[in-house]
Amino acid sequence: MATKPAKQRTLHDHLSRLNLKRVEKLLGADAKSLLANCRQYQIEIPQQAKLTAKRLQVRFFKVINGKRNAVVTISLSEHKRKRLKIDCTPCPQSDTLIAAVLHLVLDNKLELGLSIPPGEEPPWELLDDEALTLYAITQREKRAKDERMKIESHDPSTPWADYSILNYQSGKSYHAALRSFEPNNAYCSCQDFKTNLLGTCKHLIKLQAHIQRKFKKADLETPHVQKEFAVALTYGNELTPRLLRPANSQLPQRLLAKLRAYDALTDKAAPEMLRRLLDLVRELEAAEQPVRIYPDAERWIEEQLIRSHLKTKTASIRENPDAHPLRTRLLKAELLPYQLDGIAFAAGAGRAILADDMGLGKTIQGIGVAALLKEEANIERVLVICPASLKAQWQAEIAKFSDLGSTQVLGTAAERAAQYANSGFFTICNYEQVMRDILHIESQNWDLIILDEGQRIKNWEAKTSRVVKGLRSPFALVLSGTPMENRLDELYSVVEFIDDRRLGPAYRFFSKHRVVNTDGKVTGFRKLDELRAHIEPIILRRTRDSVLGQLPPRSTQFIRIPPTDEQAELHAHHMQTVASITRKSYLTEMDFMRLQKALLMCRMTADSTTLVDKQRPGYSSKLEKLGELIQQLCAEPGRKVVLFSEWTQMLDLIEEQLQSCKAGFVRLDGKVPQKKRQQLVKTFQTDPDCRFIIMTNAGSTGLNLQAADTVINVDLPWNPAVLEQRIARAHRMGQKRPVQVYILVTDETIEENLLATLSAKKELATAAVDMDSELNEVALECGIEELKRRLEILIGAEGDAPIDESQRAEAAAQDAARKEQLALSGGQLFSAVFAFLNDALPAPQTDPSEQQTALQRQFTEGLEQCTERDAEGRPSLRITLPDDASLQALAAGFAKFAALAQAPEVK
Repeated sequence: MATKPAKQRTLHDHLSRLNLKRVEKLLGADAKSLLANCRQYQIEIPQQAKLTAKRLQVRFFKVINGKRNAVVTISLSEHKRKRLKIDCTPCPQSDTLIAAVLHLVLDNKLELGLSIPPGEEPPWELLDDEALTLYAITQREKRAKDERMKIESHDPSTPWADYSILNYQSGKSYHAALRSFEPNNAYCSCQDFKTNLLGTCKHLIKLQAHIQRKFKKADLETPHVQKEFAVALTYGNELTPRLLRPANSQLPQRLLAKLRAYDALTDKAAPEMLRRLLDLVRELEAAEQPVRIYPDAERWIEEQLIRSHLKTKTASIRENPDAHPLRTRLLKAELLPYQLDGIAFAAGAGRAILADDMGLGKTIQGIGVAALLKEEANIERVLVICPASLKAQWQAEIAKFSDLGSTQVLGTAAERAAQYANSGFFTICNYEQVMRDILHIESQNWDLIILDEGQRIKNWEAKTSRVVKGLRSPFALVLSGTPMENRLDELYSVVEFIDDRRLGPAYRFFSKHRVVNTDGKVTGFRKLDELRAHIEPIILRRTRDSVLGQLPPRSTQFIRIPPTDEQAELHAHHMQTVASITRKSYLTEMDFMRLQKALLMCRMTADSTTLVDKQRPGYSSKLEKLGELIQQLCAEPGRKVVLFSEWTQMLDLIEEQLQSCKAGFVRLDGKVPQKKRQQLVKTFQTDPDCRFIIMTNAGSTGLNLQAADTVINVDLPWNPAVLEQRIARAHRMGQKRPVQVYILVTDETIEENLLATLSAKKELATAAVDMDSELNEVALECGIEELKRRLEILIGAEGDAPIDESQRAEAAAQDAARKEQLALSGGQLFSAVFAFLNDALPAPQTDPSEQQTALQRQFTEGLEQCTERDAEGRPSLRITLPDDASLQALAAGFAKFAALAQAPEVK
């Protein structure tokens, strides 16, 4: 009988299964140094990475001696085993660029579409509860079958015992317990068992198959005999403790009555019930009946009791934070009432997210939470994980606001290992160090872990997220102004670090809250009211509007700029590509590549044609307007400006304008090393001659720029949170002056439509995390004008600084004047064409006949009936064309006539 040929792995299969060990093998002996050095390259997936069925291609802009681009391509070799083939355009940095692309795949499988192999996982949203459960169990059965594990029994004489399970694939060991094949009679220490709500996991499935092979049927049919009293946890929809008891225990009637009373309790997880359970345990031990409390149950009970104490304590603070003495006593600075309220909320929750708007003082609240927990819960060690650029700032603010010691993790691997074991209260490291130093970090006991810029773990299947979320501590705090930027997946990932059971397993969460079409494409989100109810106990968000009385004023001005003719023509060319692709009923991978490129070209054209065709000097009405604005701001003494653009090449052009104005400036983008950034920021903050700091989004993460009183957004980002983050660099707590925000938008380009995309994303983020929101569903398609209006209100154009009606009238007058000038020019062209026709046609040999004169008179009378005259007596002819094709034909005819009229005379 012929054997079925093995299925060939695709490129998607290889990339989705790529792990660190395989990457190190591909990179060779220098793998570790290459992976460390490759982090300097910030790869924007939509703009630089293109993945098709046959290749992954990543383009690096201007990295070869600053002259041209480099491209790394990953494909499959022609070898029969289809190994990965990696190529890079020749350049000195090729090895580092290849490492950067492989690192990108490891950390961004979800964004690249690699985290779920195609065909293996149907859209969760289209399955009912029963099918979801069956599917989830089937997936774990498959993993149990495919993965090698070593199983050791603590009591080989019976199947119903405790076990140690080593998973060879992950290299991790787990403790398991099996009492029967019935639900809730098994336990595994792996995270999946604790959170999936299935009552099983791949390790328990493997264990059950193992004992079915090892033991006889009679052994398996013999029930487990409980030999001692024990307290264990039940991992159902809610975590609840249960008291296991031996079958034939001899107890006094008084104790038996108490046991029956405890069994009748309903809410066994309530703090008062936990105390009754502990009282019962003490009485059993006094009656010489030892009680075993399993480690996970002991930890959970202790956490619940501490949190009960903290909730009582912090509730009194939150009743009136304005008058509470902790405002002046907790730290070495007077806290604002909302800041003390945030500290009390986070401490009372135990594990919480502070999602205040940028600039409202989340760092000082984080320090305050640690100080309050030191007083009330006796914590001794705090790990702060933040972006590398913020480590020094955290250490400085800890020293400024408290007397608590801090250690910043720096230096070689050996030096860092010793620093994690220091005796200081705060230990400060960055996200990249967590990846490298995870074994040293896990070897320490942390009471509180603080994640600053917590959106770094928003990609719920990225390696960084998985490693960080694997850290354990009784208390945790996430600080993030944007816990969700684009998708509910991001919010799910951040909440998972705080409470990995709160939103349930991923497959159920997405099934409940996402709306998909029959192809599995996400088209919207639903049941947001239920989502808000679930996260309300652990997330606190305050907007600037809610504390506006404590912030300096902010005004926003949109500067709308008409494009040059060259910009309009180039933009129209690329929009034709967009239109032709989007009209297709089915889009291929190549279509998606062309579409992304065309949209990128449109965005760049709205800034300058130079960004697209690389030709100098280029055409840009935006740069002309920006030059005028720069001159105006330079003329105002003391003005300090933060200027943002999406593209480094645009910053190159802006640099030339600043140099011509002799304006002092510094520049930050993704290429500036972390070590130099703080000095550049300090120069901008303290040097009166440094008037501008110009930067891309990659250069701005986490910076406090209160010295600035002006923010210029040269172009619009895809993401509304990024726009708010830009503005919040200057408009934040600590700012002493009013802040002026300028947003430059090129009319009649994709930037106008981009306002709609930004607003739709902002609406989703607000609906998910704003507890006062009344939105229950969000569609991803909305009217452009309505969304544009909402965004302008959101960032202040109509809310903080109402539009002057005189400005609106002036704009309308300018529009009318433009149309009038266009009509006059069109009339001149129309007259010129027919004058040319009159001259070009052969002249009659004799005077015009009476018939010709009569026809001309009739045409004149007919045209007069279609004509209106203005105040100056000029005739205005109005005609209606049958369709757009007629308009195109008329324009083509005019062009031909004009060309003929300008052609040299042929003799």
